[in-house]
This record gives sequence, C-alpha cells and structure tokens, in this order.
Amino acid sequence: MGPRTAVTPSKERKMVSGGQDNSLSSGNSGYCNRGPMLTPTSPVLSNPKSVLKRQVSPEELQRPGGSYIKRTFTIVGDAVGWGFVVRGSRPCHIQAVDRSGPAAAVGVKVCQFVVSVNGLDVLSLDYKTVSNFILTGSRTVVMEVMEESDC
Repeated sequence: MGPRTAVTPSKERKMVSGGQDNSLSSGNSGYCNRGPMLTPTSPVLSNPKSVLKRQVSPEELQRPGGSYIKRTFTIVGDAVGWGFVVRGSRPCHIQAVDRSGPAAAVGVKVCQFVVSVNGLDVLSLDYKTVSNFILTGSRTVVMEVMEESDC
C-alpha cells in the first residue's frame, strides 16, 4: 500500500475560462467514468483500469470553440504528496483523487486532462514523465487542466 496525503489545501484557484465549479461532482461525460476516489483506507492500485471511456487527442482538447475549458489549480503538497494520481499518455489525465487531499480541496477532479505543470506544456508527454516533473519540483504545483465544459 502506498502513502496517503495529508490535507494541506491551497488557498488559490483560478478559473482561466468560464465554467461551473463542480468539485468532485459526478457527471455523465462522453469521455470519462467518474471514479475512483481515493479514501484514507484505499489501497493504491499498481495498474488500475482507466477512468476514460475514450482517448482524447491534444488537438481535440485545444480546438477553438471545442467543448473543453481550461482551469488552473495551485496545489500545495506536503511531505507525502498532493493527493492525486496521473495516468495515460498524450495527454495524461487525472486517474484518482484523494477526497481528503490538497488536490481535492482546490477542485481537481478525476478525468481532467493535464495541460501543463509549473508552466511546462505536458500535453504530448506520458504519465511517468509528468509525474516526475511533479515529484521533482517544488512543494507547490501549478497545474493547468482541461475538462468538458458540462462537467
């Protein structure tokens, strides 16, 4: 079983474009199954099934007038982590969120696609590379994500 993240919520959250604040809400999206959420007793799975119903391309995420909105989160981690799991490739997505972790406190949700980490474009990278950027950076992570506008 892997480490658990203590709650250290960030006080900053910036909406980059319009959309509703539906933190941890379940929606009926065409590309995402809304789970899993990590709990303090959840085992960390080494190879969980993807939460995505279908793969989304970086081009689809960035299409002008498309159905995705960009959100920016500032997540302050602690000595254990930030409270979310990244999986996938080109683009990576949020696979799981610890309900009591810093990421959930600022509104990070399962199925969001990771666009940038600390100002670095990561749309064309795999999850191992993206995770490495997060783990080797500062305790504060500024992460841009894309989510469906009807989430």
